[in-house]
Amino acid sequence: MKKAAIIATLVLTAAVVITSCDSKRQPGKVYMPDMAYSRAYESYAQRDSSVFTTDPSDASHKIFFNNLPPAGTIKRGDQFPFPVAFDNSKSTIDSNAALVAQLAQVKNPLPELTGRDLEEAGRLFNINCAVCHGAKAENNGPVAPKIGGVKSIVATSPKYSDGRLFYVMTYGQMNMGSYASQLSREQRWRIVQYIRTLEPKTAAAPATDAAAPKTDSAAVKK
Repeated sequence: MKKAAIIATLVLTAAVVITSCDSKRQPGKVYMPDMAYSRAYESYAQRDSSVFTTDPSDASHKIFFNNLPPAGTIKRGDQFPFPVAFDNSKSTIDSNAALVAQLAQVKNPLPELTGRDLEEAGRLFNINCAVCHGAKAENNGPVAPKIGGVKSIVATSPKYSDGRLFYVMTYGQMNMGSYASQLSREQRWRIVQYIRTLEPKTAAAPATDAAAPKTDSAAVKK
C-alpha cells in the first residue's frame, strides 16, 4: 500500500513538472489568467460610446471616464497644490490686503538651495525669466523694451513673500502670463529661492562709538 502511494506521488510530481516546465517560451499553466495577465487599456484610446461616457450626468447608465485624475490627487514626487486660489477680481495684488496677508502665510516647502540645485534653479530662471527681467533680475532683459512694464525683481522682491512670488509665477500678473504649464511646482519654488540669492545683501552696520573701547581720560591726562 505504501509503495502504491509513493509511486502515485512520483507520477503526479513528474506530471506537474512536465506540464509546468514545457519550455522557456511557454510558461506553465496559470490558475487565474485574468488576474495574472490584466487586459491593458490605453488612457487616450478610442472608447466604445455604448459602454463609456464623459458626461457625468450619464454616469448611472455607462462607465464614466474623462481622462482626468481624481480630484485632490497629486502625482508621485510632486509638491502639494498651492493653497491660495486665483483672485479673479479686477484689483491688483497691492490693493488686496487680504490676499497679501494670505500669501504671506505660505512658506517655501523646499530646503535651502545648494550645489547642483542652485545651478538648476539658475538655469530655469535664465530660460524662463531672464528674457524679460534680465540675468540679474534688474529689468534689463532683451525683450523688456518691447513689452514694457517689466518690473525689476530685485527692487521689489525683498518686500514680497515667497508665497506672493510663487502666486505671480502660477497665475501671472499684468503683462506677465502664467508659467504653471511650463514649470512644475517644485521648479517654481526653486526659482523663488534663486531670486532670493539675487537680492542685494544688507551691508553690515558700521561699529558705533559706543562699541569702541573706552579709555580712561584720567590716565591720559597727567
